[in-house]
Amino acid sequence: MANKINQLFENSKDRKLLSLYFCAGCPTLDGTADVILTMQRRGIAMIEVGIPFSDPLADGPVIQSAATQALRNGMTLQKLFGQLAAIKDQVSIPLVLMGYLNPILHYGIEAFCKSCVESGVSGAIIPDLPFDDYLNIVKPVADKYDLRIIMLITPETSGERIRFIDEHTDGFIYMVSSAAITGAQKSFDEAKQEYFRRINAMNLRNPRMIGFGISNAQTLKAAQDNAAGAIIGSKFVTLLNEAEGHADIALDNLYKALE
Repeated sequence: MANKINQLFENSKDRKLLSLYFCAGCPTLDGTADVILTMQRRGIAMIEVGIPFSDPLADGPVIQSAATQALRNGMTLQKLFGQLAAIKDQVSIPLVLMGYLNPILHYGIEAFCKSCVESGVSGAIIPDLPFDDYLNIVKPVADKYDLRIIMLITPETSGERIRFIDEHTDGFIYMVSSAAITGAQKSFDEAKQEYFRRINAMNLRNPRMIGFGISNAQTLKAAQDNAAGAIIGSKFVTLLNEAEGHADIALDNLYKALE
């Protein structure tokens, strides 16, 4: 069976995709399944599930605080895989795990890839994974399990590097809207728009999703106009916390904010 990430982009060439991120285990330890199934029912195209880590370097205060709460609640990678495996047969959209290298190495690269497949996960984003280690150590194992390792690019990434990433990855490229940490922004300035245009002009092989800073109609439209779709993290994490884990309420409020 084809990887769900590839299927999603093949089947939605003209659709402006919306992907959401939440941190597993926050605000409640056992809410993961409900959040995922609610998002799927409400039309979210792809879900990023955060693996909580004590030192999330690329993340702003909202996601850092969610990770801290999740760890306090007792969330572990082992627990997360158990929760995902329990709903595997009910999930038809791609799930992508987003986490830092330390907990994944601790779990074991091979064990991690195997557990991903067994629990219905189609890909992983590891922001602090060096590209050489990806090519030489992680990619061969991930390929064996048909797991997509998604790479990030930023406005600072050179054209040569972007072409290299495009050539050696599959699924999609995560286009970070700015070199700063995650967090909501009101609008994308001219420099960011220029970055979007520059990447568009490269005609990359992989589809792209734009994330970091998307929280309203303006930033959503800019992202969806310049890529296959948008990824929203901090804004949704905040709304999910405010709704005490009730994903339906959080999604109602998100859709309102994006109008």
